[in-house]
Amino acid sequence: MNDEAFQAPIDGILLAHIAFMFLAFGIIYPTGMVLALSRSRWHVPVQIIGSIFTTIGYFLGHGHGGREFPGDNIHSLFAPFLIYALMCQVGIGAYLKLHLTSGPNKWFRPILTKVHKIVGIFMPILGYVQMVFGVITSCGWCRGENVGQCLAHFIMGSSFIGYGIFLILMLRLASGWLQRKGKSQDYFDSWIIMAWGFVNTFTEHRGNVWSHRDLQHTSLGILWWAGGTVGVYLSRNGKRNIMPALIILFTGYAMSSHAQSSEISTKIHAMFGYVLMSASLVRLVEIGFLSEKTLVPLNYLGPYMLIFAGLLFMGANIEQIASLTQLGIDPFSYALVLASTAFLIFFYTNVLIDLYWRSGQNDGEPIGNNDDIIAHMPLPLTDPHTSSSISEDGHEVLFQRAKSNDDDYEFHNLLNKA
Repeated sequence: MNDEAFQAPIDGILLAHIAFMFLAFGIIYPTGMVLALSRSRWHVPVQIIGSIFTTIGYFLGHGHGGREFPGDNIHSLFAPFLIYALMCQVGIGAYLKLHLTSGPNKWFRPILTKVHKIVGIFMPILGYVQMVFGVITSCGWCRGENVGQCLAHFIMGSSFIGYGIFLILMLRLASGWLQRKGKSQDYFDSWIIMAWGFVNTFTEHRGNVWSHRDLQHTSLGILWWAGGTVGVYLSRNGKRNIMPALIILFTGYAMSSHAQSSEISTKIHAMFGYVLMSASLVRLVEIGFLSEKTLVPLNYLGPYMLIFAGLLFMGANIEQIASLTQLGIDPFSYALVLASTAFLIFFYTNVLIDLYWRSGQNDGEPIGNNDDIIAHMPLPLTDPHTSSSISEDGHEVLFQRAKSNDDDYEFHNLLNKA
């Protein structure tokens, strides 16, 4: 493929492919997954719509003109795995809706139910990965000698975005579960940081010569697994500790002074470091100085800052910086666009959580066979069985919710005591 063919404009068919696939994997499938977790009757119709959009987008992606792409691009190579996973989901879902329980089905059905659940939960993640691959391929990034630095930016940036979303989920869905398990948020944070530290320690250096970047990224990996180990130890028996916040603080400081080849790159890396340090300071204040009554507003700031930091780091690889320079875009305008994108991700994550609480079994929607979709998720908030809100007249309203079919007995005992 010549450079002229790659620099050709993106035609309307390819834009339609991008739109259909974004709607399917960025909006519809995550929504369907949430409806499955809440055991809503709308799960299947939504997923069918997503499959229709995917099918249309797939054929559009193979029928466009204009810009051409090399045959070995990562977007094309990953597509079959995503399509096969989707086809398996559709097939298993159709089988489960038949409610076959006799003969060998009594053995196959429980296994396939678990497979359907696991693949369904991972489908939005796989869709996100493919969308990132699509951006990389359409822009011609991450090829040849740029593969290493590109992987570092997109993987680490995505990990911070995932970490921020994970914190939102823990804040809004798992506080009761944490209490029942006798674990603190810092315990799981420390495990994630420690595991990622081991990955970073042994994957950032390639070849015989140690560059400045290799040394810094490898040393950060050592910091993460060492500090994460301490965090896991201090977090046992449900104790809070500041190790995850300190590790993020040190990482942000290191990145804020990370020397780069251009002024724009230096400024974007500095903003990434400052945002990480801000997220860390929020966490330190939350752990050390605030009471439970004042936690919620501040708790939301930390996850948002992590998502923003992840986008900044993803957007700071060499080829993207070169594109900004060529287009004459200043780093602060670029950062504002990424901040807006972080707001949208933060917004959509909370919308999906609210949808979970206002659909299916959580909203009193009648359901059929108990094992026809996916097992229920644990209840959130400080009490594992209840949540409260303030009505229009200022009085507290208490909502009792069944945690899952397995906990019906405990739930009825709670009602009897009330």
